[in-house]
Amino acid sequence: MNRNYTHDSEHDYGPTRTQQRRDALAVLALANQLVELPASKLARLELPEDVLREIANTRRITAHIARKRQLQFLAKVMRRHDTEVFDGVRAALGENRERQRQETAAMHRMEATRERLLTDTDAVMGELIERYPNIDRQHLRSLVRQAKAEKDANKPPRAYREIYQLLKELASGAADTAADAGEPEGSEITED
Repeated sequence: MNRNYTHDSEHDYGPTRTQQRRDALAVLALANQLVELPASKLARLELPEDVLREIANTRRITAHIARKRQLQFLAKVMRRHDTEVFDGVRAALGENRERQRQETAAMHRMEATRERLLTDTDAVMGELIERYPNIDRQHLRSLVRQAKAEKDANKPPRAYREIYQLLKELASGAADTAADAGEPEGSEITED
């Protein structure tokens, strides 16, 4: 028997073993993501009943090897369904991941701006005033002074946190204004 099947164009042999393994590992990764999702987000996804039941079973197991085995069983249950069943789930998870990445990047930019504000107050205040003309300058300067005093006195960082909240409100207000004007959302607080 000839083991080289590629010459027979009449017969479809299906996916290769390597492709089958890649597909199985992708389903296992998706199963792991579903198990790690908070219950509130999981409830919003449209999943088959047997998959939801196995996710609940996997979450109850705490022993490492047993959980790993149960996770593999969950992936097996998921492979019994058509791949189209999970297309919406994959899209929702990918969308969530991109949104989380953007939110994390915005948070880091605001934290960097706050740090720069505490070290180079006048320059950063000028940037913020230019970017946000309606900013309450006195309040922000007061918060900066309080944050510096708290840091020097080794007190809880109440004003430090308030600065972050103020920057967050400014950025969200600017994003809302940009969205209303039809501009791209790139006009948030950035580190220069």
